[in-house]
Amino acid sequence: MDKLREEKIQKFEDFVDRRLKPDLVRAIAERDKVFEQQKVLYPLVMPFISDLRKNLENLEKNSITSLRSMVNLGSEVYAQADVPDTRHIFVDVGLGFHVELTWSEALKIIPAREERLARQIEEYTRLIAQIKAQIKMVSQGIRELLQLPEE
Repeated sequence: MDKLREEKIQKFEDFVDRRLKPDLVRAIAERDKVFEQQKVLYPLVMPFISDLRKNLENLEKNSITSLRSMVNLGSEVYAQADVPDTRHIFVDVGLGFHVELTWSEALKIIPAREERLARQIEEYTRLIAQIKAQIKMVSQGIRELLQLPEE
């Protein structure tokens, strides 16, 4: 193989290893963070967004005004919590801010939050697919330079 071809192959391999693969790892990590946001302890006592909606609807339907629950303090350490007034809850609205909302107000913002998270997941999934396609295309170029048969 001539020197020029070897240099081209080396440049393509470096591009894949130093640029595309780290970009892929970052995009997957960012998408995983968004998946975790869907699962994170959303308001004070309710664990998942879909569970939040169900729990709020149950509280409202059954006119429950106080609650006793276990709260995850972090690292799977739980403490018992007494909620004397469930008519207002604190909802994480992002960037470390929590807003006190009534049940109906909380139920109104849940769909918007779910939609935003779904859009972010879709965007990262699309980016991941693009990066994988680029890696495949560069790998195909390397294969052609090496004159290897297609897999």
